[in-house]
Amino acid sequence: MFNALRTTIIAAAFLTGAAHASVNPHPQFGMATSNDNADRQVTINANTKSVNVNNGDTVAFNVNGKTFTWHFDTLHAEEAFSLAKIAPAGIDLGNVTVYVGSNPLYRG
Repeated sequence: MFNALRTTIIAAAFLTGAAHASVNPHPQFGMATSNDNADRQVTINANTKSVNVNNGDTVAFNVNGKTFTWHFDTLHAEEAFSLAKIAPAGIDLGNVTVYVGSNPLYRG
């Protein structure tokens, strides 16, 4: 009985983790959120090469009439990565880099 219960708990934990990974494939950069939560709006166009945000910011990105919102919560104080890593499928961002600065609440 105890072995069956333990196996069930381990399987449930594994499946919960797998489900979360499929919803948020890059948790080290933060998480997708509702447009209602955005602190600011950023429009990405063909001339956009980079975007600056702070850790803790929630930003709505407008790309060719499509919008997605991201809450930045990186593992490091400062981070730089391709914005395409966090964009939903079907949104073409080209080579835009997002630079995440440290959270202003924790700066000396």
